[in-house]
This record gives sequence, structure tokens and C-alpha cells, in this order.
Amino acid sequence: MPTQPHPSRAWRLMFAALIAAVIASPSALAANDAPARVDHSKFEALRGPFSTGPEVTKACLTCHTDSAKQVHKSIHWTWDYTNPRTGQKLGKRNIINNFCVSLQSNEPRCTSCHVGFGWKDSKFDFSSETNVDCLVCHEQTGTYKKFPVDAGHPNYVPKQFPPGKAWPVADLAKASQSVAVSTRQNCGVCHFFGGGGDSVKHGDIDSTLSKPSRDLDVHMAADGMNFSCATCHKTKSHITFGSRYETKATYSAGVDAPASCESCHTPAPHKAKSAAVLNKHTEKLACSTCHVPEFAREKPTKTMWDWSTAGKLQDGKPFVVRNKAGEVDYDTMKGNFEWQAKVVPTYRWFNGEISYTLRDQKIDDGKVVPINVVGGSATDGKSRIWPFKAMRGKQPYDQVNKTLLLPHVFGKDDAAFWGNFDWGRALEAGMKSAGLPYSGKFGFVETVYYWPITHMVAPKEKALACNQCHSPNGRLKDVPGLKMPMFQ
Repeated sequence: MPTQPHPSRAWRLMFAALIAAVIASPSALAANDAPARVDHSKFEALRGPFSTGPEVTKACLTCHTDSAKQVHKSIHWTWDYTNPRTGQKLGKRNIINNFCVSLQSNEPRCTSCHVGFGWKDSKFDFSSETNVDCLVCHEQTGTYKKFPVDAGHPNYVPKQFPPGKAWPVADLAKASQSVAVSTRQNCGVCHFFGGGGDSVKHGDIDSTLSKPSRDLDVHMAADGMNFSCATCHKTKSHITFGSRYETKATYSAGVDAPASCESCHTPAPHKAKSAAVLNKHTEKLACSTCHVPEFAREKPTKTMWDWSTAGKLQDGKPFVVRNKAGEVDYDTMKGNFEWQAKVVPTYRWFNGEISYTLRDQKIDDGKVVPINVVGGSATDGKSRIWPFKAMRGKQPYDQVNKTLLLPHVFGKDDAAFWGNFDWGRALEAGMKSAGLPYSGKFGFVETVYYWPITHMVAPKEKALACNQCHSPNGRLKDVPGLKMPMFQ
């Protein structure tokens, strides 16, 4: 391990460099941009060499003494969240989805998007400060990447992933000296690629938001408002606000929902000649209902994932089928997919409350199983019509216990589905890892997962026109309980 300066000496060196930066530029400590103006390449403690990510974090903590403790309290670290209104234990550690299904027993693969190092099983030390990955959120070289199957660590030695493709070795010293305020690119390293690939999960969050045009996102475009993610998702002491687990749809003036439109725009935001009519609409329509007319506007998003077809072989080997656009339509490891671009959202009344079908909940296998349920109705007096992505899937469930199952897909052991394509063994191992009952009899059930659409806000001149809703076949015609005047 490289020798690091004594903590007290390292702190003095960093403090001296900071003072020098302030003398050179008195505005360097401006409230919003101070971290970006401090040249971390001047700090001796960050010059390395570093052999591992935790060594970098140890150097960072010599100055940022409380930062790791703050991160430990964030959902980015715990992947655990209890909804105070419903009591449900949520977060990636607890929920089931219809993408990769479950974190349980698949940690080394899934935690490549964790803000830490080494979460490979239930023995991970969540109290360790040096297990926090400072670089993934703050480095600015654009070259630092976590290795996809190494529990959140970057690549320290030459490797290949997938086989035949060289994976770059992380230059930890260069990355540590580049650190600054988190950018869209930092957030996008994980959030653009959730669910296993670019634009797979959300539909309104993908790599096109890294440098979007004004037509794609008026808030994030350089010739628009040039927002970073943190402009809306306010962060205090490393706690970031704005979560799908408890999305608030009520007007809050930035108090309860700092990531809401109303944090900046008033409940009566329209100023045009027709402002009175438009502002009346905000009582029943979320802003994004009109101002995100379509999502996945430049890059297709995955709209269906069918696990029931996974495991097929050609000439005894796994295979992949791509469509003309290059998207994967079939993968032996994951089954069949459907993709769609320029997606018209699904609209539902929404009061800000979302409940989830958890691992031990009974399901009705004679119907499409909702992974989550959007709360709200036309008559409750507190709901508005919101746009959603409806992600559909087909995934394993217990035919006797009537619960969704947790497949063990990743690993070097004999039970991992991606090694043996044996559903029985993979499901038994996944449920055993979670300490949950499994009857041994499985089938596949259709599911649906609703994701609120809030990004890819179009310019006002490209918002929905009146007749796109107010017509017999308008886009709101299938909203349950909605009665509104129609005209051509």
C-alpha cells in the first residue's frame, strides 16, 4: 500500500492549498460553486499512487472528515427506505422489480451502481467510512468506471468484460485530483443506465440528457436553463431529495417536495393570454402531463421484459438477437424484450402515494400483477393526472405460495441461472438467500411497474395542444374516472 501523509499533516497541506486558492480568487468560497473552484490537483494527499478505491476515500476523509458519515445516512448508501405513510420497507434491498428482479443473492453485479466498494453479500460493512466511493459522484475525468461485476470497485488490473472486450484500468490519482461538484454525467453513470443498459429503466432518463438539446429538455440544455441534476434534486449533507418511493404530488413551494415543478413555478405558472384557462388546468393536471408529451424521444426505452423465454440455446450455446436498430430483442440470459421510442405516457390520477407488492405479499396469478400501485382518484380532492411509463414484464412466481420469486442469476456457483439456465435451482437459491419460503413449484406471471415521468420537459411551444386531450380519442380517454368536455 502506498504511504499516505499523516492525517494531521495531510489536513494542513490541504488547508494551505485552500487558503492559497482563496487568496488567488476571493470568490472561490461562493456558496454554490466553491467546491468546483478548489483545484484538488494541488493537494499532496491526492497525488497517490493509489492501489484501491478505499485508499482514495481515506485520503479524501483527511479533509472532508464528516462526509462518509453523511453518506451513510443516504438512500444512495443504504438502499433501504421505510415509507413513513405506509410503513412499507422499500429501497433496492427490499423491493422486487420487473427488470433484473432482485438484488438478493446478486449483489456483486447489482452493486456496481452502489456508492460504495465491496458490497458482495450480506456481510458488507455498512459502517465503514473507507467503503464509501467519493469518486463515482465527484470525479470529472469521465474515465473512472466501476467494473460491472466486482461489487462496486473500479478496475485495478487489466480485465475483460464481456470476454474479448478490454476494460480500462482506473487512474485513481488522476480521478481524485479532478473532483468537483457532481454533474449530470456523474449522476448519469448509474441513473442513465439503470436496469442493465442505456434508457432501459426510466424512459425519461438516459444518456441523451448528458448534453440535451433544448427540444429534448428545456431545463438541462446548455441553451436552456443548463440545470444539473442537483438543481432540482437538492442535496444537503449528502442527502438528496426527490424519490419515487414517496413522490409528493401536492403543491409545496419547495418545502416538502424540493424536486417538484412547484419548487420554482407557482401553482399558477402561465402568463399567456389564455393563462386563466391554463392555470385552471393545474388543479387537475401535473405539469409534466402537458409538458412531457412523449418520453424516450431520442433513444428507445425498454417497455417489456419476458423472463419466461430465457435459457434457450443455439447449438448448445447462449445467443443474442438484435433488431435493425441494434437493440437486443432476445438474450439467452434474460429472455425477450420490447423497445419503443417517442412513447406516449400512460396517465393515472396520482396523489403522491405509491405502494409496492413486496416479497412476502400474496398475489393474484390470474391477473396482471402490479409491482406498484399508484394512489389517487378523480374524487379524492388531492390527486392530479400524471404521466407514467408502464413497464410490463413476465417473471417467476411461486405457484403454491402465490408470491413473486427472487432468482439467483449472477455468480460463479452452480445455482446461478446465468451459468446453468436452470430456473429451479436459481429460484431455490435466491429464496434461500433471502430466508423466504419456496414451494419448489414455479411459473411465470405478467407484471406491470409504473414510473412517474418528470424529465425530458419540452419547451412550452411543444407542450400538448388542447385537441390532443379534448377529442373523442384524446390521450386522456382511458384515465379511470375522468369526465371532461370533448371537442374536435
